[in-house]
Amino acid sequence: MSLLAHYSNLVEAGCDEAGRGCLAGPVVAAAVVLKKDADYSELNDSKQLTEKKRMQLRELVINEALTYGIGIVTAQEIDEINILNASFLAMHRALDQLSLQPELLLIDGNRFNPYKKVKHVCIVGGDAKYQSIAAASILAKTTRDMMMVDYDAQYPAYNWKKNKGYPTPEHKRAIAEHGTTPLHRMTFNMAIQLKLEI
Repeated sequence: MSLLAHYSNLVEAGCDEAGRGCLAGPVVAAAVVLKKDADYSELNDSKQLTEKKRMQLRELVINEALTYGIGIVTAQEIDEINILNASFLAMHRALDQLSLQPELLLIDGNRFNPYKKVKHVCIVGGDAKYQSIAAASILAKTTRDMMMVDYDAQYPAYNWKKNKGYPTPEHKRAIAEHGTTPLHRMTFNMAIQLKLEI
């Protein structure tokens, strides 16, 4: 925590995204401001939690956060601006929804496009180190998972309710057999991923 000790009195928003490595669906980001004096020991990197636990913690974050926002960037937008810029845009859209103006942004990862004139710090593995980033990770992941389950009803051949749009062998076989959908990203990683063994 020493890295941010001199920022300790600022209003902090943790930011993270989900779905960056997928072949289909949006990239979703969240921004969360938690109470300064609260300790939510269960909050951790969403990838380390079970789906059931993530959904329980989603409710905790929604109920306990001072403010939170969720940003969504579609597959079409990803194709237009590339996945890295789409991840930053999703975070900016999440930050736009906050009812409190943050004074410091804690960003999971090593790169970020500045948001307005707000200070930011990039932290690799931040979702395992800072509860506000972990909270954002959980909101982003659960929101995106729920969207992919809804999309699965429209396109059941791809089993998105299970693979959530990630490049699993099953998903790649379905693309080979049925082609792509309007929800597939056509530029990011698609050609490389489809050449891999299925």
